[in-house]
Amino acid sequence: MTIRRHRRLAAALTALVALTATGGCSAKAGSGDDSGGRGADGVTTGTGVDARTIRLGVLTDMTGVYATLGKSVTQAQQLYVKQLNAAGGVCGRTVELTVRDHGYDPQKALAAYTELEPRVLGFPQFIGSPFVAAVERRVDGRDKGLVLPQAWSASLLGSPYIRVIGSTYDIETINAVDFLLKEKGLRKGDKLGHVYFEGDYGENALKGSTHAAAKAGLTVVQQKIKPTDNDMSAQVAALKQAGVKAIVLSAGPRQAASLTGVAAATGLTVPVIGNNSAFAPQLLATQAGPALERLYHVATPSLPIGAATPAARKLVADYRAAHPQDALDNGVVAGWTSAQVFGEALKRACAAKDLTREGVSRALLTLKAHDAGFGMTHDFSDPGAPSSRESAILRPDRNVPGGAVVARAPQVSEAARAYTPEG
Repeated sequence: MTIRRHRRLAAALTALVALTATGGCSAKAGSGDDSGGRGADGVTTGTGVDARTIRLGVLTDMTGVYATLGKSVTQAQQLYVKQLNAAGGVCGRTVELTVRDHGYDPQKALAAYTELEPRVLGFPQFIGSPFVAAVERRVDGRDKGLVLPQAWSASLLGSPYIRVIGSTYDIETINAVDFLLKEKGLRKGDKLGHVYFEGDYGENALKGSTHAAAKAGLTVVQQKIKPTDNDMSAQVAALKQAGVKAIVLSAGPRQAASLTGVAAATGLTVPVIGNNSAFAPQLLATQAGPALERLYHVATPSLPIGAATPAARKLVADYRAAHPQDALDNGVVAGWTSAQVFGEALKRACAAKDLTREGVSRALLTLKAHDAGFGMTHDFSDPGAPSSRESAILRPDRNVPGGAVVARAPQVSEAARAYTPEG
């Protein structure tokens, strides 16, 4: 599916959302959540906020292709909100999260957004670039609630209300290819395989690999797949036949395990690097575990959960206390960081005595050097730019918390620094 065709699909889905949301205005007016005025404390409030409560929505995937990460992201956000409320909340109000699992199904995702939008101030989580893109016009044109997606497509840049945390997939992929060139033996004239999901995520990452390849004198061998494709045998066979010297993977954890495991079993022992959502430490307990530790890396917008920073150590201890039976992974970092950014915007909006949707979005613009404690500083002053261009490169390691160690510290490559994302 081309980007243009995908955007036509997104526009059609947006129209469908509008048609199915005819009760949205009446629901908003009758819910009691939209006070539409200034309270006794002098704070102006709107949808999702009253004198006692700030209501936020979470649109996640706990049963689909990103089930493992979605669970971690959500539980980390619930932990953040619990601690925030224990410290007094925001503006004397308790923060509440309402969670909906869409299972990475477009109809469920759009239905969940339509259900929650009239009742919440905004969304500190929305998993799925295609689904976020499908509601972008509605968010920008009418709803105006802040959305912090667990998605990094450059197509989301430019919205004053949908804000990408960290580098977009194209920039992240350019940094990943730079790592392959500088540290994994990839050279000018080599062929680089790229296995990617159809749609915004994969095709935006493909822009990054083709840009990096053009700069470095590489040839990209493409293999487009669907999110439901879990067996990568055909893709590995094609890439082996083409003679690739390295592989970029822009898919999910299941595809990472299959591709790396099959490649190792068939003698295609080349380095493989995935985008940030293409790894979960639970993979290390599968048959593909040894191959992942030997061949695989992942580019991410933060240090891993097992990093030696005070913030990481505290988050590990707190998360383990709250969820002793659950594994640690980078979804915990991503969820915590997103909730923390939203929480900081709420605090600044409170200081400005404006807890309306527009007030919270304006408050986020003042967050120019936010450090979540995981190795990167984020600047949210420009809606047309990602908050960072840096990527850390991680290597799977079953012996550390979170199953990954730092192979290369956070940095932005020269190619990524000079690159202009296309929103």
